[in-house]
Amino acid sequence: MCGRYAASRRPEDLVGLFGVEKWEPEETLAPDWNVAPTKEVWAVLERPLKDAGSPRPVRQLRRLRWGLVPSWSKTSEGAARMINARAETLHEKPSFKRAFASRRCILPADGYYEWVTGADERELEVEGKRKRPRKQPYFVTPADGSVFAMAGIYEFWRDPAAPGGSPAAWWVTCSVITTEAETGPLGVAPAEGPRSLADIHPRMPLMLTGDRWDAWLDPARTGEDELRDLLAPPPGGLMRAYPVATAVSNVRNNGPELLTELEGPEVGTLF
Repeated sequence: MCGRYAASRRPEDLVGLFGVEKWEPEETLAPDWNVAPTKEVWAVLERPLKDAGSPRPVRQLRRLRWGLVPSWSKTSEGAARMINARAETLHEKPSFKRAFASRRCILPADGYYEWVTGADERELEVEGKRKRPRKQPYFVTPADGSVFAMAGIYEFWRDPAAPGGSPAAWWVTCSVITTEAETGPLGVAPAEGPRSLADIHPRMPLMLTGDRWDAWLDPARTGEDELRDLLAPPPGGLMRAYPVATAVSNVRNNGPELLTELEGPEVGTLF
């Protein structure tokens, strides 16, 4: 799954990296090293510009709210639970299938966090000595330092409680697409601990390598077979994972120090 991630790249850098044609400089987001559900995040997407008089899709950098609200939903309740969409069922889930067909986006990140319960903590939990075991957070990021381009989908939702002309009348929300975690060896593994992403968690965000960005963003691709081909996992061995401080577990903590690699886990023996 993806429940928290880091996104610290400047919008100016994302514009150049993704070949963005349209971005409003007054739309800014501060670097965020602890992105949590319902926060606003950067997304790269392609769609025609409003009132442009041309149906040509334009690549844009937009601010979206993380936690998808389906267009047919009567309320925004539950958005925080819809931060992820499983690749295996995208095409059939009512909440996701229309967005998957024509509203796909890329959510740029530095990487994502995942938590592992230590072996000694699991033992305490089994013995009933600790109801909520402590967990060791890991940061997962491309081994070569490149952007982590997470596959996403987005949706428009009209807030019935907002006045028609209000900027808050329309919400644009998104979900991260997840897939089965890689079982092969990490590109760079920690000195001690997990040897693969599957050792950390059975799910992971679907990462899009640069050669797949154009096809993923193209709204003209709507055929079910070609869309499913876009959900193929990336080549193995591109990622690294390392332990970080448990401070990241508190959403109020936010800063580059959260990405500092620890020499070893803070939470006992993990594997």
